[in-house]
Amino acid sequence: MDLTFKGRAKRLDDIDLPKLGALIGVGEDELHAFLDVETRGTGFDSVGRPRILFERHKFLKYVPAAKLGHAMAVGLADKQPGGYGKESDQYPKLLRAIAIDRQAALYSCSWGLGQVMGFNHKLAGYDTVEAMVAAFMDDEEAHLKAAVTFIKNAHLDDELRAHNWAAFAKGYNGTNYAINRYDVKLAEAYRKWSRIKNTVWTPGSATSPVAPPLATPAPTPAPKPATPAATNWLAALIAAILSIFKRKAA
Repeated sequence: MDLTFKGRAKRLDDIDLPKLGALIGVGEDELHAFLDVETRGTGFDSVGRPRILFERHKFLKYVPAAKLGHAMAVGLADKQPGGYGKESDQYPKLLRAIAIDRQAALYSCSWGLGQVMGFNHKLAGYDTVEAMVAAFMDDEEAHLKAAVTFIKNAHLDDELRAHNWAAFAKGYNGTNYAINRYDVKLAEAYRKWSRIKNTVWTPGSATSPVAPPLATPAPTPAPKPATPAATNWLAALIAAILSIFKRKAA
């Protein structure tokens, strides 16, 4: 993996929200609300890397025991969550953690638009955390699809469809969701988006224009058979030419 964490950094298309929301039976308003609360409106930072938050209490959990003492000594592992620092601090922390243990470091970050935790890569539809991160470097559609897949596999889609914001926030953000008012923020964001016109999308429709079929060439008319008169004239001409050659040969 490229440790610059830079890829194509493609932004979401409008059609991605209703298209992916349909996978769990919600519209784009619910997904817009979810994204408003979980991100700042983009899955990439100012230099085009997936947005992350390094979680030191998760690094404490996933770093191998033989490396734990060093991780704690340099301030990258702690029993208590928090101590996140500024956004500009996150990748330097991640790179320092990778130098201690690569997988534990990638596991210990939340990634992209939906802030999917690295250790949840299988629930998000990826066999490895590295595969998930590589996809996130490429396209925000992968961020949102991973979040939707996680919501489905974590059995939170019912809560989202029912607009049970407290239950959804508890399942997605943990038992301390109320401290950050995640449920209240989700409800407010949903009310805002429900007043905004949705993107028109029909399930099964193409997202790009379909080329018209090629025109079928007109058939070439078959040649008309020669008429009897034309056939007789041609035979007479050939006979006359043969007669001349015979006289010269005599």
